[in-house]
Amino acid sequence: MRLRRTRMYAPGNNPKVLAKGTTAGADSVILDLEDSVAPAQKDAARIMVRYALEHVHWGSAEVLVRVNPMNTEYGPEDIRAVAHLGDGVVVPKCETKADVLQVDALLEEVEAEHGLPTGKVAIVPLIETAKGVLNAYEVAIASPRNVSLAFGAEDYTADVGGLRTRDGVAMLYARSKIVAAAKAAGIQASDTVFGDFRDEEGLYNEAKQAAEMGFDGKGAIHPKQLPIIIDAFTPDDKAIEKSEKIMGAIKKAEEEGSGVAALGGKMIDAPVRARAEKVLALARAAGKLEEE
Repeated sequence: MRLRRTRMYAPGNNPKVLAKGTTAGADSVILDLEDSVAPAQKDAARIMVRYALEHVHWGSAEVLVRVNPMNTEYGPEDIRAVAHLGDGVVVPKCETKADVLQVDALLEEVEAEHGLPTGKVAIVPLIETAKGVLNAYEVAIASPRNVSLAFGAEDYTADVGGLRTRDGVAMLYARSKIVAAAKAAGIQASDTVFGDFRDEEGLYNEAKQAAEMGFDGKGAIHPKQLPIIIDAFTPDDKAIEKSEKIMGAIKKAEEEGSGVAALGGKMIDAPVRARAEKVLALARAAGKLEEE
């Protein structure tokens, strides 16, 4: 299990930020060539991101590049220039299977050119439009390179004419659809960024809700957001203890030759077991439990 609790965006045209390397707590670092870079700076940003990928230490973090949309003059060139140097690419404005397949084919060419095995570079489709939400499952299963399906709420709410509020009503359908599509495709799901890095309570509440919905992580725009998001997506001691008791009861029942396990007078069915196993797997991946 690869942890993707946090995906931290770093502007591709900011050499000071790029030179810092991995921000503590970021499971994934995204070097951004799209929204944070003005058109006049696209070429310079691409050079800076390439240099950062080649020379900056990123520790154990997954390093991704958010490229520009493929229907622009910048997108294909972004992939040709830097995709082979990182772990994967984040593809914005994904709306159809064809959008992913275009990137997949281009990555295959790049991998062959640089002597890399086919499929080395991962894809994270970013769903940001109404059309993308409606086609989320089609996008999710489009390529075996897909490792996570991400949500961009700012563009989505603008596209549908909605208003992003603290209760998240405008995002509810899209988030639910994206989680279901990702999990049906067997990949992870990553929630949208929270724009106000000063509102720690609002961030935690939104991140916790995302975790309860089934998301595996959330985007971040500031280092201060990382520990809050990590806390929301990492099992706490109470959840770990409960899960250990569930698995202990199952083990005991199996040792006794019983096909039925119970805890606290309640039967342990398959969904309860699966939930407990996931909690413990997350805890181990996060270093809160020793590996078995």
